[in-house]
Amino acid sequence: MVIRKLATPIVLYAALVRGYANPGSCSGACNVHDPSLIQRTSDSLYFRFSTGNKISYASASSIKGPWTTIGSMLPSGSSIDLAGNTDLWAPDAHIVNDLYYVYYSVSTFGSQSSALGLATSATMESGSWTDHGSTGIASSSSKAYNAIDGNLIDVDGTYYMNFGSFWHDIYQAPMNSAATNVASSSYNIAYNATGSHSEEGSYMYKYGSYYYLFFSSGTCCGYDTSIPAAGEEYKIMVCRSTSPTGGFVSEHLDLWK
Repeated sequence: MVIRKLATPIVLYAALVRGYANPGSCSGACNVHDPSLIQRTSDSLYFRFSTGNKISYASASSIKGPWTTIGSMLPSGSSIDLAGNTDLWAPDAHIVNDLYYVYYSVSTFGSQSSALGLATSATMESGSWTDHGSTGIASSSSKAYNAIDGNLIDVDGTYYMNFGSFWHDIYQAPMNSAATNVASSSYNIAYNATGSHSEEGSYMYKYGSYYYLFFSSGTCCGYDTSIPAAGEEYKIMVCRSTSPTGGFVSEHLDLWK
């Protein structure tokens, strides 16, 4: 399947990143993967969630730290009955209806047997998390997508979940009014059909009149044995649209053609 055969065709242009800001300093427990950051409303304390340790999380009074590890968000793992339910990935933290939500991925490396789960807490304190299991967004080898790397966006009270990795890349699904379960079918919003430039790890936010879709693309992993060719490196790319549900473009690279 390619994008032009969908009922609502999507055109994606993606830009190569030409530079980056110098990274800021960090102290304490700083070596983490796939971090998601949120600030508690009651006391302005920051909480950071990351891949591993059944979603490891830490707190700090400043984004710079010092970060203090709290432990596992779900020490018993996920109730989702899939391989990988004790090795949770790619958390995505939000405040929804005065609760703290953290979406997470259940999968194993290279597999499409995947699902997006949800845990909630009123305080984010250790031991306060309730696992709600699957959001209903799941995949198998029969699907065109892989249900990992979830990212929620709130569009004036309407929720959408962006997700996906490799295969046909980034998908989106409308969520119910509580943002706990998928509300209707998924559709493709970003697909790079040229070579091995598969996309994953999407993140969307609105700035001004545009919705910006960031994602990772390029040759991932195995750099210790095989260095990618110039231009094929793993990198962050971005495109934008006036709609959160499609039409994402940039000026540099037309992935439709």
